[in-house]
Amino acid sequence: MGFVEDLWAKSGSIMATIMFVYAMSEKFLPPHLLAYLRKYTHKLASFVSPYIQIIFHEFGGERLKRSDAFTAIQTYLSANSSHRVRRLKAEVVKDSQTPFVLSMADNEEITDEFQGVKVWWTSTSTTPKTQSFSFYPASDEKRFLTLSFHKRYRDLITGPYLKHVIDEGKAIAIKNRQLKLYTNNPSSRWYGYRSTKWSHIVFEHPATFETLAMEPEKKQEIVNDLVKFRNGKEYYAKIGKAWKRGYLLYGPPGTGKSSMIAAMANFMNYDVYDLELTAVKENAELRKLLIDTSSKSIIVIEDIDCSLDLTGQRKKKEKKDDNKEAKDPIAKMAEEEENKDSKVTLSGLLNCIDGIWSACSGERIIIFTTNFVDKLDPALIRRGRMDKRIVLSYCCYEAFKVFAKNYLGVESHELFPKIEELLGETNMTPADVAENLMPKSINEDAQTCLQNLINALELSKEEAKKKTEEETKKKAEEEEARLEAEKEKEECAQQEVKANGKSGDVVKENGFSH
Repeated sequence: MGFVEDLWAKSGSIMATIMFVYAMSEKFLPPHLLAYLRKYTHKLASFVSPYIQIIFHEFGGERLKRSDAFTAIQTYLSANSSHRVRRLKAEVVKDSQTPFVLSMADNEEITDEFQGVKVWWTSTSTTPKTQSFSFYPASDEKRFLTLSFHKRYRDLITGPYLKHVIDEGKAIAIKNRQLKLYTNNPSSRWYGYRSTKWSHIVFEHPATFETLAMEPEKKQEIVNDLVKFRNGKEYYAKIGKAWKRGYLLYGPPGTGKSSMIAAMANFMNYDVYDLELTAVKENAELRKLLIDTSSKSIIVIEDIDCSLDLTGQRKKKEKKDDNKEAKDPIAKMAEEEENKDSKVTLSGLLNCIDGIWSACSGERIIIFTTNFVDKLDPALIRRGRMDKRIVLSYCCYEAFKVFAKNYLGVESHELFPKIEELLGETNMTPADVAENLMPKSINEDAQTCLQNLINALELSKEEAKKKTEEETKKKAEEEEARLEAEKEKEECAQQEVKANGKSGDVVKENGFSH
């Protein structure tokens, strides 16, 4: 026992001496000798200590871009372990749903556990003694996270654990982010101030599948398809296909195509890229736009039947008078570029959404919408490009009940049977049903709103009946006119035959017959 105590006392004395020598050497040794001393001191410490450390710097390389690994780890630690830390730091995170994010302050330590193994995370920052001018405000302060663990678990920590931390951190960041709605900027090589191909705003559309008015079975079918796609990364890799899925939404105007897209974006937590093809001048530009989209996004091309010359009619821009006041040359060239007809072709679009470039970003949904599906080229909507076709038609009784619950807060009413009967006899779009159900003043109750809908349905039914009668009458008149024209034509032919017969008799009587 005395031997052990004596050994510990000597060890303490030796360590104290080493620390004193090291502190003095920091002040008096030349830089090149100090570098050697630090090198061998670290080797000695690693030989004695059974723990390994991994350092993750906030900025890498030239420190112009924040490290994705650092951000993911910080997000993971903030969500899973920061509640065990006494000192926290609040930071404003761009594009997050929360106003700020809490993380551990400098020189704090967090203990984490993975498969029964404990690890320790510490946050540290250093500020250089000599300040340097920089355009990047965070460049003067160096921040980093340090992971410490026992060396016997090296393979477990450097492999599965770090992958788990980064994957979880990215998933949490995606869950907490603000969704964005992107639109492509008009193409013009003369507008140097445009730094990006896409501009965006915060996507705040409130539509969800709970508020979407359609048949429950059809709605659940779409939700199941989206969930299968979201969890299908390994499946798509196994079958050798790009991780994307195409949807075709078609139906009359006002049937909820835009609301369906918004509900899909909110359910999947995907950004929305609204691609305006008429603003794209050539196939190469279209390809660059699609490459610049991110994963976990929905690319929407609305009214595809009117977006390409090969699938619909595009309105030609009127030529401007050349005798107008002379403009600045740069502005004139920009205007000419802006007014130039688009050369985007159907084949160019197909190559972007289904060719080799379609795999440039994973986990994307491509949605086409149209009011007239018969106008579309079969190559555009074939299976494999448009994997799922969703018909959005006139309002049915099940969809009406969703509207009644959302707009009026009622799930049953004595007027429901009458409305069900009228909906089965006439066609009214969901947009029109919603407009008639919406209270126009604070004095209108559910009874009044439902009666307004009944009146609108009866009027629509009467108009549809009158239109049908007019069309029937018009067809009857056209058929009568056709028959009359054929009768007149036949009479003319008979008169011509008779006239030709009389002419032949006259010729014979005059002796000219052969």
